Amino acid sequence: MLRSGAAGAALALGFAGQVMAQPQSEKPNMQTAAVAPSASPAQTILFVGNSFTFGALSPVWKYRAATVTDLNGEGVGGMPALFKLFTEELGLHYDVYLETAPGRSLGWHWANKRNVLDRNWDHVVLQDYSTLGPDKPGDPAQLVDYSARFGAMFQKQNPKVDISLNATWSRPDLTYRPDRPWSGQSIYQMALDIRRGYDVAQRANRAVARVNPVGESFNCAIAAGIADPNPYDGVSYGQADLWAFDHYHASAAGYYLEALVVLGSVTGRDPRELGRAEQAAAELGLSPDLAEDLQRTAWRQLQGEACAPDARTDS
Repeated sequence: MLRSGAAGAALALGFAGQVMAQPQSEKPNMQTAAVAPSASPAQTILFVGNSFTFGALSPVWKYRAATVTDLNGEGVGGMPALFKLFTEELGLHYDVYLETAPGRSLGWHWANKRNVLDRNWDHVVLQDYSTLGPDKPGDPAQLVDYSARFGAMFQKQNPKVDISLNATWSRPDLTYRPDRPWSGQSIYQMALDIRRGYDVAQRANRAVARVNPVGESFNCAIAAGIADPNPYDGVSYGQADLWAFDHYHASAAGYYLEALVVLGSVTGRDPRELGRAEQAAAELGLSPDLAEDLQRTAWRQLQGEACAPDARTDS
């Protein structure tokens, strides 16, 4: 049963101010992040994470796997393959690598995969467990610990390595269902709590340059009326569902938005440059309007602009 668009918009506007709570000093500088001219040698980028990086339960999982290097040899394309295609469309040159495992924390990757990862990289994007502490939701202690260990390891190989952390999204299954860590709170709150944990890790670790506001971009899309806030009561007409059928992992639209945020954060380029005819959106079945909306959402979040509905998304 579909909810009315008006009800969804009212809910989104009620939290629009909360979505943009990111302090000015913590916003990424889109003009100073490293950009690789197409004539230059390829920059290397490594993605380390779990199913939120490899695109579980969506067509993103195996998407364009031949264009990236899966260090585990599992044929994963995932969000890193979206990043790769975006950079090609913008005339940039990146060699993309990933090491991912389902349901794993950075601590697991450190214990089991650091010998594979201990190389000279230009850029590294790290993503921890979706609740931060697997046994202590919202607790950033392990993220602080292992991001520092990885940071020191990567800096030993390349003192100029650019390291960022992907702060992930709110999970409806932990928000709308009873007796869960964020039960009874707004859909925005988990992403904000997770972001605070990543900020703690970034401040504690000089090797980490910035936090990529992926979860807050989900919040921004909801506040702007682009995405539905609650998949458990149906998805409103004209709005996207950012989550997969388990209301936990992301949908193709959600992973697309994640990749756009990483693109802007790592390269400094405006995701809106990709435009409504962007190739990955077409291949994944996202409409040109939605592709354009998500590109604008990523840019707004990275720039700290307001997430209120604009003329088209509010109509």
